[in-house]
Amino acid sequence: MTTTVLDAVVQLLRDTGMTTVFGNPGSTELRMFRNWPEDFAYVLGLQESAAVAMAAGHALGTGRAAFVCLHSAGGVGHALGAVFNAYRDRVPLVIVAGQQARSLLQLRPFLGADAPDQFPRPYVKSARQPERAADVPAVLAEAHRIAMTPPRGPVFVSVPEDDWDRAAEPVEPRAVHGGFTAAPDALAALGARLDAGRRPALVIGPGVDDEGALPEAVALAERIRAAVWISPLSGRSGFPESHPLFQGFLPPVAGPLAARLEPYDVVVALGAPLFTYHVADDGPPLAPGTALFHLDCDPAQAAWLPTGTSLVTTLRPALTQLTALVARSDREPPPVRRQPAPASAGDVLTPDWVLDQLRRRLPRDRVLVEETPSHRDVLHARVPVNLAGGFLTTGSGALGWGLPLAVGRALADRQRVVCVVGDGSALYSVQALWTAARHRAPVTFVVLDNGGYQAVRALGRRLGIAPVPGTDLGDIDFTGLATSFGCPAESADHPRDLGSALDRAITSLGDDDGPRLLHLRVSDAEGPLYGP
Repeated sequence: MTTTVLDAVVQLLRDTGMTTVFGNPGSTELRMFRNWPEDFAYVLGLQESAAVAMAAGHALGTGRAAFVCLHSAGGVGHALGAVFNAYRDRVPLVIVAGQQARSLLQLRPFLGADAPDQFPRPYVKSARQPERAADVPAVLAEAHRIAMTPPRGPVFVSVPEDDWDRAAEPVEPRAVHGGFTAAPDALAALGARLDAGRRPALVIGPGVDDEGALPEAVALAERIRAAVWISPLSGRSGFPESHPLFQGFLPPVAGPLAARLEPYDVVVALGAPLFTYHVADDGPPLAPGTALFHLDCDPAQAAWLPTGTSLVTTLRPALTQLTALVARSDREPPPVRRQPAPASAGDVLTPDWVLDQLRRRLPRDRVLVEETPSHRDVLHARVPVNLAGGFLTTGSGALGWGLPLAVGRALADRQRVVCVVGDGSALYSVQALWTAARHRAPVTFVVLDNGGYQAVRALGRRLGIAPVPGTDLGDIDFTGLATSFGCPAESADHPRDLGSALDRAITSLGDDDGPRLLHLRVSDAEGPLYGP
């Protein structure tokens, strides 16, 4: 019996654990679904960017690459904002897009993609349309290996629709072990510099969580008694925030960032794009006298940093060796981070009060997904995350990521996820509520509704621009939207109602109870984003 491209690809997907397929189907993918296997699950997203973000959440939850199927050029275009996030956040995805039949490509057909191998670049690690139908399984196998090799990320393959029925050879499973470490003399030099330093600091980036290196990062920090900061706008957790060495979150502005790190003579950034700026100023990247060392698996990341010494390495082996090289320090540890005073209940819901109440009800083993730019600083201050892999957000800034990301993450292990999302962010991908309801994904969505794009208004005030047009949303019935998609929902408008509403949405729900949405109208903060 002849093996077809479809037969070989289905077996490849089984061998690599990619039996959950995320997508939004169209005509150029139909032949892929012939004799759809019973052991495969198809998770439908009502818009392609939501499908990609759900796949990303699933990949982060399983630790394996996820498979996404997009519809031709239009579907890829719809999905590119989420692909951008996946690339910047190093999420391994194998993305397949349908293409018109090879016999039609010269005629510029309806739905055909011109130069499909160029369309998603530069926000994929690789992009190809195989030269022959028979090459499709091997190209997809290579795509999976590329996606999973550090630094991980999305890979794109365009498949003409008539390829699926053509003959092809099966692909033998292969393993690629991607861990590698810096040269011993480079690590020894860094260890000597840390031993000689007076006040060292570690900056934890998303790479620590991505590579599962939190225990190694904690061990190094405790051995050298270093202050620990989280890199600006990090999309992951990476260090227990209740730990006495933890100092807080660095701002994405050059001057304030340099000021936070000025007390330290040695700064070691771990898997962190340390100089992630959102607001321009004329400050230097670091204060004079601060030596920077940067450990990351991405040589491109190492190349563009403006200062310091980079060690291209994966983190777990490097941190294990570095911790063994440095002496156990008796230097004075940094002061314990000050905690904000408990918020008081007033006549309206404030973000501070809401997040204080959320913290009291959030189990330690719950994954927290966030996409509320207006309130991220308040959330970081009031809801400490101590669980490895326990915090996910967008580290790149394209909105619409958080809500579907939470759905995919919940489907990965069927354990309840709490997603705190702003009203503006939620509307980019509100269709994912339908998927959550359809698959009974255990997600609690807490919508903080301040009536508009408050983060944009705050940045406008920073620049002396007020009012900022196009930033008001007005009253949107999120409970009505959610229930229309099949997701149970309620709202709370007064502080006296908040506790019981959170209990119903979080405390009383198990992992088998499906999704729930809680809509909260909160006051609009007036302060500038990222401080003065």
